[in-house]
Amino acid sequence: MFLGAFFLLSCEKGKEPTSPPDNTPDAVLNLPETPLNYSNLTLPNHFLGPPVQNADNTPANNPVTDEGATLGRVLFYDTQLSLNNTVACANCHQAEFGFSDPLVLSKGFEDGETGRHSVNLINARYYADEHFFWDGRAATLEEQVLLPIQDAVEMGMTLDSLTARLSTLNYYPELFADAFGTEEINEDRISLALAQFVRSIVSYQSPYDIAAAATPGQPNGDLLGFAEQENLGKQIFEDPNLGACAGCHGTPLQIAPAPRSNGLDANPTDIGYGVVTGNLNDYGTFKVPSLRNIELTAPYMHDGRFATLEEVIEHYNSGVQNHANLSPPLRLQNGQVRRLNLTQNEKDALLAFMLTLTDNTLATEERFSDPFVD
Repeated sequence: MFLGAFFLLSCEKGKEPTSPPDNTPDAVLNLPETPLNYSNLTLPNHFLGPPVQNADNTPANNPVTDEGATLGRVLFYDTQLSLNNTVACANCHQAEFGFSDPLVLSKGFEDGETGRHSVNLINARYYADEHFFWDGRAATLEEQVLLPIQDAVEMGMTLDSLTARLSTLNYYPELFADAFGTEEINEDRISLALAQFVRSIVSYQSPYDIAAAATPGQPNGDLLGFAEQENLGKQIFEDPNLGACAGCHGTPLQIAPAPRSNGLDANPTDIGYGVVTGNLNDYGTFKVPSLRNIELTAPYMHDGRFATLEEVIEHYNSGVQNHANLSPPLRLQNGQVRRLNLTQNEKDALLAFMLTLTDNTLATEERFSDPFVD
């Protein structure tokens, strides 16, 4: 139990706390003596080619290390990063829900609601242009990880108060020393460690990845090990004359390199990336998140308006609105909105393919789990 929560609980029971709890590493954390592997992933071949490798946004001054990501994991799950010790990064990015949140809007440290649905963190390492958040307001992952901590709704801290608080916790000096060589705790190191942990959340063990790795060459065309329905869904997903989904969710990781409009509204009240740039061409455009673990990340879209994947598919099939900045794959050459007009069999096949993107290892592997002792 954390220090603040200990005193609060004692007062609620009408008892005077006699001493603070033991917050030494062994008492607070369940970490192995040898750090878990975050830095040396055995990635399949389709991760090693230019489309994926060229998108890797890892900066030269912050490569993922086992020690750095271990520190990042502890920070990610630590409620001490919020003003009243109630909310951690993991509250809005839960591993069992694809590092997203099953709520439409997440709850902050005082139970306030966030402005948008929680975006999943999977494969954040491969956003080529390094635009983070739905509206792309953070240029790098190192910048992004500090902003929720300082947000008045989400975690409510200042960086000065954060570093001062972490400096009082006995389980951090050794972790910072292991990661960076000395016990100094500062905002730059907090940022670097959190970014390392998030970059380590790579999905590469889904049924899609297994089938793609078993198929000679690049994962184009039918995949070995896929059912007929799943391969039909893959064809629909990739064919520009059928689903055209790959027009925005391209590369073997199903990620787009820039904010897009997917026609949720003809006149959106939330103008997304346009708020950041002030450019009319960016109004109503939003980050295109990875589709990995899409089965687990409901509800969908920046506002969480769709509860199921079937609703998402139907939006693209018949519901796209003619927004001025509509993504080109969703528009015909004559300027009209493109309707997929898929049959029910084709919609079922597309759903079947999307379910092959589920990588359950992210929710079960120790290295991504809560390291704090219950």
